[in-house]
Amino acid sequence: MALLPQSDWWHNAIIYQIYIRSFADSDGDGVGDLRGLTQRLPYVRDLGADAIWICPFVRSPMRDFGYDVSDYCAVEPMFGTLEDFDAVVTKAHALGLRVLMDQVWNHTSDQHPWFLESRADRDNPKADWYVWADPAPDGGPPNNWRATFGGSAWSFDPARRQYYLHNFLEQQPDLNWYNPDVRAALLEAGRFWLERGVDGFRLDVVNFYCHDRSLADNPARPPERARPAGASVHDPYFEHINAGTVSRDATLQMLGHIRELMDTYPGTMTLGEISSAEDALVTASDYVAGNGRLHTAYNSALVSDAPFTASHLRGLIETVRTRFVDGHCCWTLGTHDFPRLKGRWSRHGQHTPELEQRLDQLLLSLLIALPGSCCLYQGDELGLPQAQLTLEQLRDPFGIANWGVVQSRDGCRTPMPWQADAPNGGFTLGTPWLPVPAEHLPLAVDRQWDDKDSLLNAYREVIAWRRTQPALGERGVELWETSEPVLAFVRGHGHHALLCVFNLSPAAAQLPLSHGWRIAETARAAARREEHTLELPGFGWAFLERARAAAAATDGADADA
Repeated sequence: MALLPQSDWWHNAIIYQIYIRSFADSDGDGVGDLRGLTQRLPYVRDLGADAIWICPFVRSPMRDFGYDVSDYCAVEPMFGTLEDFDAVVTKAHALGLRVLMDQVWNHTSDQHPWFLESRADRDNPKADWYVWADPAPDGGPPNNWRATFGGSAWSFDPARRQYYLHNFLEQQPDLNWYNPDVRAALLEAGRFWLERGVDGFRLDVVNFYCHDRSLADNPARPPERARPAGASVHDPYFEHINAGTVSRDATLQMLGHIRELMDTYPGTMTLGEISSAEDALVTASDYVAGNGRLHTAYNSALVSDAPFTASHLRGLIETVRTRFVDGHCCWTLGTHDFPRLKGRWSRHGQHTPELEQRLDQLLLSLLIALPGSCCLYQGDELGLPQAQLTLEQLRDPFGIANWGVVQSRDGCRTPMPWQADAPNGGFTLGTPWLPVPAEHLPLAVDRQWDDKDSLLNAYREVIAWRRTQPALGERGVELWETSEPVLAFVRGHGHHALLCVFNLSPAAAQLPLSHGWRIAETARAAARREEHTLELPGFGWAFLERARAAAAATDGADADA
């Protein structure tokens, strides 16, 4: 059963991210696959998601676990077949779920036929499909650009006697987006999947598509200029301002080609990843400004190490309010590239279990209250902590190359625990590609599903409640001026308005409040209304609706206006 086209379904959607290698293994080889995903789709539906985003499953040598593509239109055999993918789409649509798939269009694998031809010599038909440059006068790389995974962004190719650009692994050469034949080939690959029924694409590192064709050196970062949100102070990549490779104006001009393709398939959309930008939220707003660009974009604003304070979050919301006038923002608290949400804003041993539970639910309530759509990363709804793995257990090339400097991404990619008492948490009957941490087993889906007080059921209840609130489907947001540690803002207007209040501290707090507001009948709100104040326990929150008389007065004022 196909879903009817609905052009704006994504405006307020909850998108559940599936890291397919770790979601569900159907054949016992230790790696998640498409058939396993199909079997578990009812769980995602019952969680309340509107769509799934599937991490790469196309043909790849797996040097970066699918983000190094060797064939854009074939399924990697370890994940299944094209028919298996068609079954995912059919089952998802029957359950009312949209399907987004990752498209890695910034770079390919060095085993892709396009690159094999391009590197053969300087005169072949695909010689200009990648970014090539002559050596510097001393024979070294053309400039000082660094790869995000470490080392120079340039590797020398003996056959061409030139360097090729790779912003990530050496085995991930960057495509030349200035070449119209490259753009046409990528869009044709996109069309292949749109014809198979996908509802949109998550565009990997979309702000890396274009480079500075002058190849000027990147400037050193001045001591007074802070690193981007989420950037480790030990990561040498951010010792420079990476203006030559990240968030170039030329990339914005390329987005129109992608939008034109999507517009020929009503109801489809694009979700851009904004990565390694100096200001990810501001950059995201540029990428979704108007019909000639992306539909929405997510960023690292809420997955950074920035202070968890009302003033910081108020600044983020104000940026969205003022800059996303013609576009839509997508929020996320976690992805496959960042340490797990659980524990990110609390230190082990400092909070009681009750406070930890309230913090978990406060973060969810904040996420669903923000204007726009949002992404949930698999396992965060279970409260899975970051897995602590040894160097010998790592599979992540970034984590291995930067051991001891930054956290490996493997810590958030361990398999999904479905059954607490089953081998490997019910993920696989074989040997899992990454170990299933023992501390994840008590948090398995089967342990939480029938526990009304579990975090999983908090997610289900809050997401279901969100669907009943017209205010949370509107775009507007009105920030209240509050003192730390209280964040407060209003969504919607008139009798539909909701006042959203969050105490971002483990200590109790108060918010002065008029008689015009009453606590809404919500899932698991943690606050108490006194005569002139809202009493919030540590990490407490509340959604408040207008009292009947105040709502009537407001509606009248709106009508008069």
